[in-house]
Amino acid sequence: MKINISSKNYPMSDKLSNYIEKKLGKLDKFFNEDVTANVVVSKLRETPKIEATINAKQAVFRAEMANDSIYDAVDMAAEKLLNQMSKLKGKLESRYKENKALKFEFVPEPEDDEFEEEMSIVRRKQVELTPMVAEEAILQMEMLGHDFFVFLDMDTDDISVVYKRKGNAYGLIETKR
Repeated sequence: MKINISSKNYPMSDKLSNYIEKKLGKLDKFFNEDVTANVVVSKLRETPKIEATINAKQAVFRAEMANDSIYDAVDMAAEKLLNQMSKLKGKLESRYKENKALKFEFVPEPEDDEFEEEMSIVRRKQVELTPMVAEEAILQMEMLGHDFFVFLDMDTDDISVVYKRKGNAYGLIETKR
């Protein structure tokens, strides 16, 4: 597994970089060499934060942790990634049995049975795609009191989604063909 480490508004040291590589390197046994882990170290207000994303062809594992100690945040993120793999092991094995990027025999079994239930869709909803710009979609989302809103982007003629982020910010998901 290849580990890419970058930092935003946080002083990066060799000691921290080595620690991240050591901790996430322990997850290396779960993946083939062609899998990449992207790690971003930043500061959330005054608290150090780590975001780790592992892209394994058809499965993505992600952990975001903030703590007064960046080293504790790294530990918690590595633990969260391991827990995600354990909890999803059975579902991933059946769904991605042909995915050679994942080595399931090394992923530990889940500790609880809460994830044994099958996922089921309990409600379906159709939305009418109205052509508008992202700013209009945000206003519609706010008026409806939702956390996201699907719309047809007038600028790109593609389906897009606006969503609320932390701190009164918004995100835009754009589709690509």
